[in-house]
Amino acid sequence: MGSISVSPTTQTTLQTALNQALTSYTTTHPLSKKSHDEACQYMPGGNTRTVLHTTPFPLTISSARSCHLTTIDAHTYVDFLGEYTAGIYGHSHPSIRAAIETAMNRGWNYGAHSAIEQTLAKSICTRFPTIQKVRFVNSGTEANMMALATALAVAHDTPSKTKILIFEKAYHGSTISGKPTSPSKPTINLPHDFILAKYNDIEGTNHLISSLPPNSLAAILVEPMLGSGGCYPATPSFLSTLRHLANEQNALLIFDEVMTSRLSYHGLAHTYNITPDLTTLGKYLGGGMSFGAFGGRDEIMSLFDPRTGTLDHPGTFNNNVFSMHAGVAGSQILTVEVLDELNERGDRMRSAIEDVLRAHKLYEGCTVPDAPLTDDSVHRIDNPNHPPKMFVKGVGSLMCVHFAGPEREMLGGLFWHHMLDSGIYLAQRGFVALSIEIGEEEVRRFVGAVEGFVGVWEGVLRW
Repeated sequence: MGSISVSPTTQTTLQTALNQALTSYTTTHPLSKKSHDEACQYMPGGNTRTVLHTTPFPLTISSARSCHLTTIDAHTYVDFLGEYTAGIYGHSHPSIRAAIETAMNRGWNYGAHSAIEQTLAKSICTRFPTIQKVRFVNSGTEANMMALATALAVAHDTPSKTKILIFEKAYHGSTISGKPTSPSKPTINLPHDFILAKYNDIEGTNHLISSLPPNSLAAILVEPMLGSGGCYPATPSFLSTLRHLANEQNALLIFDEVMTSRLSYHGLAHTYNITPDLTTLGKYLGGGMSFGAFGGRDEIMSLFDPRTGTLDHPGTFNNNVFSMHAGVAGSQILTVEVLDELNERGDRMRSAIEDVLRAHKLYEGCTVPDAPLTDDSVHRIDNPNHPPKMFVKGVGSLMCVHFAGPEREMLGGLFWHHMLDSGIYLAQRGFVALSIEIGEEEVRRFVGAVEGFVGVWEGVLRW
């Protein structure tokens, strides 16, 4: 198919193509549609995990091996989603499988300690220098909830310290997100006293903090790279500013490294050479099982010491043996060398995608943004400072393909369907997380599929 040029009928052209893609998708995946329709009888929208919903319906997977997913319609895809970063080991890694089988053979639900949990704790504290003591939870959401509860407990003797600074488009779990709130729209965010600033905006953040009542900031919660928010990395000066502000305000600085800890063996805090007071972890560190953790300075974490502390932290599955065994196995797989190789591969892949976009002149006269596009005006044709209509952001093995401009939603939908037709599975919003099972051949396939998409739509993808 040749290049589609910009014309007054662009909207109609895109909508027609998207309708055709949706029809083809429905025809190609009848069993997934049937599964979804049946699930809708028992779960709202046939769904118990919002992010997995896709239009017109999600795929239903029957099996997975290495870096491949197979649907109940017998279509196989290369998995570039990597379970939203939790699937860094690929599918059914033999070492993790063996660890889980060991746990099964020894029994579970002890209602007591097992020696394996201290092995995992030692591994985490050794790997991440900012964590002197650690506690386990069941998810990254729980880890961030506990970190905020800890910060407020530290500030308990100063009743005015209730405010928590988070950032637009940040995602710290299902109950803590940086979405603007409205009195007319309900939210499931925790009822903390959140204040919201723009990511990577030093001037705006300084102004916001200076406008607060004295002695009111309890914590700053930040991802060193926005994960779900589009893989925008923080600038070093931005994180340094947050460290300075936390010190100045006598507040705790919390790094959410649930996603980003995989981007460097010691985490992005180590890469940026900034020491947070608390760090939250999750996803892959439980070997792909349900897992989360939070930790930090000894004097803070000692609040949870049942011998001397003041904070209780129960949780039936905090130390479940499957996550403990799988986590230890995973820690032995992800050596410094393995993680370095994975992230270098991701950097090369992102660079190759950028080369494609530049070769088709999609970056000409545009500025690639360093923070999420939260102002709709940037998508207008008459905006002189517009971003590219298609661009990629990320660090290492995590990245996100973005679309901008008035046609962004249709282009994003067409891109997702194009990648599926090319045998590639990724998030509908363009998010990509490489696993260690992804090799150079799979990367070339992904980049080639991107080039095929751009070749068809380059006329629309230029301003």
